Amino acid sequence: MFLDNPGRLSRSRGVIEVICGSMFSGKTEELIRRLKRAKIARMKVEIFKPGIDTRYSEEHIVSHDSNSIHSTPVPSSGNILLLSGGVDVIGIDEAQFFDPELPNVCERLAREGIRVIVAGLDLDYRGKPFGPIPQLMAIADYVTKVHAICVHCGDLAHHSFRTTPGNSLIELGEKESYKPLCRSCFNEELLNRS
Repeated sequence: MFLDNPGRLSRSRGVIEVICGSMFSGKTEELIRRLKRAKIARMKVEIFKPGIDTRYSEEHIVSHDSNSIHSTPVPSSGNILLLSGGVDVIGIDEAQFFDPELPNVCERLAREGIRVIVAGLDLDYRGKPFGPIPQLMAIADYVTKVHAICVHCGDLAHHSFRTTPGNSLIELGEKESYKPLCRSCFNEELLNRS
């Protein structure tokens, strides 16, 4: 499969890959795995994350399993264009927190022959499409949807249920603030909350 063999990618052929799913599903872990494989293939790699995401580290993307890779925090997707000269592969983590221009930025990078790998939540805590991820999924060459395990029933989890009060769309948190739930358990929790 192409995604597991980045060496098959011609350095002049740009693509967009999206890794999406709920919290605790392994999105960042998969992003880190692909980026490390690209480095092994001697590709020049640059990694970006939104400047607001400082949960684990200011200059690394870090998975829930404590795997990490150096990254550059940026305030907006336009900064990615400014910092992407001479690279073969660009990784972008927590893409849901970027501005609506991110899909256009990714398209431009892919047209320039860059492999762009984007990871992010596809749904917000309300179960609604989140930020630029839906548009990125539509224009992507490859989409990988990963799943967590529902902490209530053990089925595949599609949703990130917020356990803390508040209506802010963006609330950085971990296991103290969110839990992965399947569709059925998510809907049950929503009913119990109302």
